[in-house]
Amino acid sequence: MCSHGRNRRIEGCGVFGRFNCQSIWPRSGCTACSGCEDQSDEGSNSWAQHEASLSARQPTIDPSDQWSRVEDLAEAPKQDAEAVKQLSYRTISALAVVALGVAGFGGDQVQLPTTPTDFYQPGTQPLPEGFQEFEVTSHSCVTCHSFSSDDNPTEMTAPIDNWAMSMMAQSMRDPVFQAAVTISNQDAAGSGAFCFRCHAPAAYGTGRGLNGSFDELIAPDDFDGVNCGFCHRIVDGEFDADENPPQDEAIHQALIDAGHFPDPDDPGNGRFIFDPIDDRRGPISPGVNMHGSAQIVVSPHHSEASICASCHDLSNPVFSLQEDGTWALNSVDSAHPTQKMHEMFPEQRTYSEWLASEFADEGVAFPDGRFGGEGHPDGIMRSCQDCHMPKMHGANCAFWYDPAIGTHPDLDQHALKGGDTWVIGAVHDLHDPYDTNLTDWHVETAIDRTVSLLQAASDMEAVQMEDALTVRVTNWSGHKLPTGFPEGRRMWVQVKFLDAKGALLEEVGGYDYDTATLDSAGTTVFEMKLGMDEAVAAAANLEPGESFHLVLNNVIVKDNRIPPVGFTNAQFEAIMASPVAETYVDGQHWHDSLYQVPTGADQAVVTLLFQSSSREYMEFLRDANVTDNRGQIAYDAWVARGKSAPVAMDSIIIDLDPFELNGDINGDGVVDVIDLLALLAAFGPCEGCPADLDGDGQADVNDLLIILANWS
Repeated sequence: MCSHGRNRRIEGCGVFGRFNCQSIWPRSGCTACSGCEDQSDEGSNSWAQHEASLSARQPTIDPSDQWSRVEDLAEAPKQDAEAVKQLSYRTISALAVVALGVAGFGGDQVQLPTTPTDFYQPGTQPLPEGFQEFEVTSHSCVTCHSFSSDDNPTEMTAPIDNWAMSMMAQSMRDPVFQAAVTISNQDAAGSGAFCFRCHAPAAYGTGRGLNGSFDELIAPDDFDGVNCGFCHRIVDGEFDADENPPQDEAIHQALIDAGHFPDPDDPGNGRFIFDPIDDRRGPISPGVNMHGSAQIVVSPHHSEASICASCHDLSNPVFSLQEDGTWALNSVDSAHPTQKMHEMFPEQRTYSEWLASEFADEGVAFPDGRFGGEGHPDGIMRSCQDCHMPKMHGANCAFWYDPAIGTHPDLDQHALKGGDTWVIGAVHDLHDPYDTNLTDWHVETAIDRTVSLLQAASDMEAVQMEDALTVRVTNWSGHKLPTGFPEGRRMWVQVKFLDAKGALLEEVGGYDYDTATLDSAGTTVFEMKLGMDEAVAAAANLEPGESFHLVLNNVIVKDNRIPPVGFTNAQFEAIMASPVAETYVDGQHWHDSLYQVPTGADQAVVTLLFQSSSREYMEFLRDANVTDNRGQIAYDAWVARGKSAPVAMDSIIIDLDPFELNGDINGDGVVDVIDLLALLAAFGPCEGCPADLDGDGQADVNDLLIILANWS
């Protein structure tokens, strides 16, 4: 008899490996559990024995010893991160309590007294009527959806293996996210619950973490992040009787009756709808249902970009748009007065950016095959899935060799590639691989995929005009470049000028890999920077201006990120995503930067670099955290993983033509005060003299302006 209640893991079954009995056999009584004993290679494998084996794998935590090991990570080289892997989630949780004793807030900062009502969003609420619990852990799906080979010899197609190496799978184990939630809770009481909606949706739907605290969550179940059980119960927000499953109409009506139905024209902020019943939805109709009493429901919505909208368009609901275009705090303990996403302060607009692009209209063709995968039907990218879940031939079930199940020519790879270049490795370092389903190979593959996606997202060219080098970066992604989470994420142009012998003459946009310091002077850094105005700063007793306090920020200081194909200022203004401190004309999905070529330069090496997490942001997470040690854990993991070393999206070498430096009257290779004095000495008529820079027969004000324009 199996009385495991929740999603327990059973090891030792010789036929199935590790699995959840409930995921394979009918739920009534879980009659297969006794069969595990017969199938085990090691003989009897009772639940009591399994619990004992799990306990034996978990050492008694000595907080002082473990904390010293976390501190040691700051000195660990990137390739020597094995020590970090010994820190399981249970260890981290214990340290979070022991290290600082959950102390009160430091300094004089004032916490905003927000309540769950302030962060209310429509959509399916926790524990809806008729709710059947999620199959929350990935181990429920491993048996059938993890396998090493099918009829595709070059690509991994197994859903679990691909999903595990994505940040969707590890969204709750992400140490950067955990540190950010701690600070959000410090800034505004309980605001972490708003974050959990998208990072732990199954926990939210089950009613856990609603106070914004990690303490309510169950490990490892709730730390599987955006997991299989949740995604495959998502319901389309727009009902179409000719397309959607018929049961969706009743699900919609229940939300309408309860006053929680989300406006399908205004998605985002975790306003998802999920099926209270544990049926499994997806775009493919299987030949055989191996999911016990759970039904397989064909859902075209799972191939539509709109399925991504609820968690990839985010606004802060504690702020409301004012008539003068500013954002002001709402009354405490009250939901947003209009619940319109674009009347809340914008944090992320990835889905809206796509919706306002040509990708969402006619699509964008890529004859070079950079997006879409080998199984894409026409090479025209339209949906989020086209780029982030490329299509390929292969299997989605371990029993693919059964003709009734088979393979598919255009399977969506569950890679869910994004912009993370190091956090997946930190998750692997910090957590038990049994919980994460990660190996060293998974981490390396995930990072390779990220770099490949980043390199496909842009093109770069450089053109010399005399002593000026123009660098154009073109955005080929379906949204701003870069997009998503604004804190610490950036992209910049680096130019190295070399002489004829290959020696470095000058560098612009240089980066010190040891100190993780960017020299931004003279180059273009593409990023979104936020801040808080004087009113919010006064309420929190902080300094106004640029800030990493995400939940308090209500000012866009800068947003020069490159728009996508099809950009118009009117559309982006409507979604509150207009450029700030930068100008793009309608249709412009590129940016031009101008660089002065130094005298004697023979070549220019131009590189477009991307960084997931800046040093400034990681130091903020470490230093602003006065509640627990999650900020320190994130910072140390960042150090151990190479300090989020920037990766090259594009790199070109251009041979430079020799030129005369206009304004260099004495020919010493620089335009300086000596040239100015020479001009003043020759001021007046001087046909053919060196000071007549524009050739008009006069050394005059026009020549002076040339000198000033080329001043070294």
